[in-house]
Amino acid sequence: MTLHKENKGLLIDLDGTLYHGINRIPGADTLIHTLKKHHIPYLFVTNNSSRTAEGVASHLNEMGIPAAPEDVCTSSLAAAKYIAEESPGAAVAMLGEEGLRQALLEAGLHIVEEKPQYVVQGIDRSFTYETLSKAVRWIREGAVYVLTNPDLLLPSDHGLVPGAGALSASIQAASGIEPVVIGKPASHLITFATDRLGISPADAIVVGDNMRTDIAAGAAAGCKTILVLTGLTTVENVYAQIQAAGIEPDLICKDLFELIDQICPGTQMNQ
Repeated sequence: MTLHKENKGLLIDLDGTLYHGINRIPGADTLIHTLKKHHIPYLFVTNNSSRTAEGVASHLNEMGIPAAPEDVCTSSLAAAKYIAEESPGAAVAMLGEEGLRQALLEAGLHIVEEKPQYVVQGIDRSFTYETLSKAVRWIREGAVYVLTNPDLLLPSDHGLVPGAGALSASIQAASGIEPVVIGKPASHLITFATDRLGISPADAIVVGDNMRTDIAAGAAAGCKTILVLTGLTTVENVYAQIQAAGIEPDLICKDLFELIDQICPGTQMNQ
């Protein structure tokens, strides 16, 4: 895999790849500065559905990682585009937070309280039994169910907490309907990002720390993949993670400095 020849764009995961919570992973800022210096296209690609692109970019900048809103692809943005392309101007019931609301409105969709054509669900920390009841009723009445991302757990300041996938499990159990999944490990979010870069998935490289989401999504979309051992996957568990996922990355880098050397050979020596 000759990265400097094959790479026409990087799709970079965030949590576990560039940072842990509010802590920047070593080399994250250097990676982005290097990509900019060598004019290598890239996007930040995240399953996070709660934050707007502006919010994600702000979080990155606070950690010293250069970012602009247009550099960010979220599962909410991809979900909104998916629905807008299927049914322009559709009536949508939203179970989610500000990132999802803004994405739906910017895509020209109409957020409604009754008789939706679509039920789109992300992380919703105000989720209640009434929310569940309405969602199940709408879906059973024929609304298309779209899930921004299937993450069962999310990191927080207090440890792991239930994610969008955990809420979705209750909706699926009661409705008997499986959703259209947009975020990783499905391919929709990845192809949304490659479309934005104007490249084929075959010309993109997905970079991430999670075999079952980042690498699986890249493989599903037809991208090349690089696993970095900076987060969920570590030097100690890498082979167990690969075996559990049932797929293999095209390349494994122990950290972000090794990734930089693979993308731009000799960069580290010249700095």
